[in-house]
Amino acid sequence: MNGVQLLLVIVGAIAVTGIAQRRGLQPALVITLVGFAASFIPGFTRLELDSDIILGLVLPPLLYSAALNFSFVSFVRNLRPILGLGVGLVIVTALVVGLFAAWIVPTLTISTAVVLGAIVAPPDAVAAVAIGRKLGLPKRVMSILTGESLVNDAAALTLFSITVAAVVGTHTLVENPVLLFLYSSVVGIVTGLVLATVATMIRRLLNDSGLETVLGLIVPFAAYLLAEQLGASGVLAVVAAGFAIGGSSSRARYSTRLQERQVWSSLDVLLEAFVFAYMGLQLRFVIQDLQEAGQSVWFVFGAGALILLVVLLIRPVWVFLSFGRHTLTDRLLRRTYDRDERLRERLRVKNEARVARGRRPRQFPVFLNWRESVVVSWTGMRGVVTLAAAAGVPLVLSNGDPFPGRAEIQAIAFIVAVGTLLVQGLTLPSLIKALKLSDPTQDEFDKQQREHAHAVARAAASKVFDEFVKEPPKGVSPALIAQVSRVVEQRTEHTERDAEPDGSSTEGRAFGALYRRVLQAQRDAVVDERNHNKLDDDAAREFLEQLDYQEAAIVSRLGNRL
Repeated sequence: MNGVQLLLVIVGAIAVTGIAQRRGLQPALVITLVGFAASFIPGFTRLELDSDIILGLVLPPLLYSAALNFSFVSFVRNLRPILGLGVGLVIVTALVVGLFAAWIVPTLTISTAVVLGAIVAPPDAVAAVAIGRKLGLPKRVMSILTGESLVNDAAALTLFSITVAAVVGTHTLVENPVLLFLYSSVVGIVTGLVLATVATMIRRLLNDSGLETVLGLIVPFAAYLLAEQLGASGVLAVVAAGFAIGGSSSRARYSTRLQERQVWSSLDVLLEAFVFAYMGLQLRFVIQDLQEAGQSVWFVFGAGALILLVVLLIRPVWVFLSFGRHTLTDRLLRRTYDRDERLRERLRVKNEARVARGRRPRQFPVFLNWRESVVVSWTGMRGVVTLAAAAGVPLVLSNGDPFPGRAEIQAIAFIVAVGTLLVQGLTLPSLIKALKLSDPTQDEFDKQQREHAHAVARAAASKVFDEFVKEPPKGVSPALIAQVSRVVEQRTEHTERDAEPDGSSTEGRAFGALYRRVLQAQRDAVVDERNHNKLDDDAAREFLEQLDYQEAAIVSRLGNRL
């Protein structure tokens, strides 16, 4: 495909995304279907991209952006279900699908069928998270789905590499599969953290938001490529770098944060639109590959439909077997709680302490209830990783023979990917609405968290004001000191509500410097509260974004004097 055709695909995908969003439709589904229809336009040639391009150029920024905006505290808090879905379920899906595919598709051996299983194992949470955010899924469910998407790609790609090496006959860095997985995970994470540390140090030396943003754009690609060169997981390197840089972003320039939010948001839309368009465009040519390989298209599509059914069933079974145990334990704890007055009293005292620290009181159930489990079990849409891995199946073995069943593997992978988008993507919104998952206490909790964030910020601002009044800079008039004193007495939330001082440039600079010291103190206090799990991550992120806009406003007003 030439550059003009590729450009038209990207522009068309963006246009379809805008139309779908305006009409309340799911962009991923609409783009895929439109792409499939567009592939039949006369004269349309096949869009062929190397799997390394998809994995190395599309996946890293999507994962990095998600990690930047995801709280590491939330990740750790939900680590058990995240690992269960992101690692345990991926391995089980690969093995079950592999065994089933080897049974119903004669051209696939156990080894090549497990390659197929690894390809279709990892869900893509992009569409599910977008639907859940729009329909107000509980934050715990959203955290689990987002965290799973950051882990499952690494597990699936590592398993894919191991199985492909076994079929092709090549050697991996570590021969033992378990040790290879551990090596890939540990070295990948360390690589990401080291690169993030270096990038953070460089950012502190720069004094230009544009340069800092460009550096941030380079980080995910550098982390992925460096880890892959070391034979480790590039996916985990990207995720680790995103967590590390996202956690230290409060020390960056406000203008850099504002700029990066827009850049990454735009890049996410662009890449997601392109990936789903590419998926739709490929389907017609996958059918042609089957015909050229002498395979029955109807037989392969029938086998693909059965494998799709297996994929759709594995996740609910896994979710209810794993989360169901917790639900049963939860009920036993509830019964003990109802019968034991001393346990209720201890919980009441602990909850009072949690509320005093600005945290949400602990209530039963602790784990996902059955409605939340149903939603989690139905969020298994496949996407970019399945697409890239299918394209990455080698053409030949180490002895020069064709890779057995390559056309069938790619066809079935596309059937599963498109099928999950259609079946689960179309029904997920109705399922969420039917289950009525909105938390009646969520609005009140969000309000309390916002108030807590303001209280923490007020306390930090008052401390800075007090220091200013006690030791004012030289050349500051008594009028400005008196104005600051009034602010301290009133304990206002936002100092920009007070009139900007008139007078000399010295006072203007003093006022601007004080204002920015206040904002930084508020920012540090809110981040510290969040890091100590005393403030909800969403409330903290919302408040920090407000502070960035406040700082942009004061710099705009006083820029000529700062």
